[in-house]
Amino acid sequence: MTSGIRQPPRPCTARLSWARDPRGPDREQPVHHTRIDPAILYFGTPVVLLSTIDEDGVTNTAPMSSVFWLGHTAVLGMGGRSQTAKNLLATGECVINLPSAPLVSAVDALALTTGRDPVPAGKEGVGYRHVSDKLAASGLHGQPGDTVRAERIEECPVNLEAVVASARTLAGQEPGDDAMFLFEAEVSRVHVHEDIRAAGTANRIDPDRWRPLIMSFQRFYGLAGELRPSRLATIDEGWYR
Repeated sequence: MTSGIRQPPRPCTARLSWARDPRGPDREQPVHHTRIDPAILYFGTPVVLLSTIDEDGVTNTAPMSSVFWLGHTAVLGMGGRSQTAKNLLATGECVINLPSAPLVSAVDALALTTGRDPVPAGKEGVGYRHVSDKLAASGLHGQPGDTVRAERIEECPVNLEAVVASARTLAGQEPGDDAMFLFEAEVSRVHVHEDIRAAGTANRIDPDRWRPLIMSFQRFYGLAGELRPSRLATIDEGWYR
């Protein structure tokens, strides 16, 4: 039984990583880290096109990559000056559309666009422009959702309809345009293209067929082939349900 008192962190006992010394095949040298202070920490996450709806029923679509999943809950992060954040706070509905790597040009066509009119000063200063119909601007097409009013995107191989269960700002921030918001969105319906479904299964995605678009430090990437089998794959996927 623990006392409930937070214990001090244990000292790090990890050994140094080693790399082959270029001065000769039989010499090794320790690999040292360099301390840096990057402006962003986007080491690589999937790109999504987030469809939201305003109080008048108008759908806005925005590219983003601050997203991850815990079970069937998506965690979304974004700035308060975006139309997307405004819509999520007002109506709490969205579709998380995941584009595949071949859709990179359509996604990039939405970069530096916003549904806010007038464009917030901070965004206008770096080149953002107002676009009312994002799907038309990107050449993509909307489809009605089953459980939400926001539109799904036909060309995206994955559409996740979701409803906001919780919304808050980062610690110490007051709600507003200058705040960063975290939204927990519970996925209510999943749609996928048939060609990424694992053969012979009803509810599974084939990772060899699904090629997500990845954003890493403001640049687009796609996945290469599988590096090696994972030990996690020995656990049946249904265990996580």
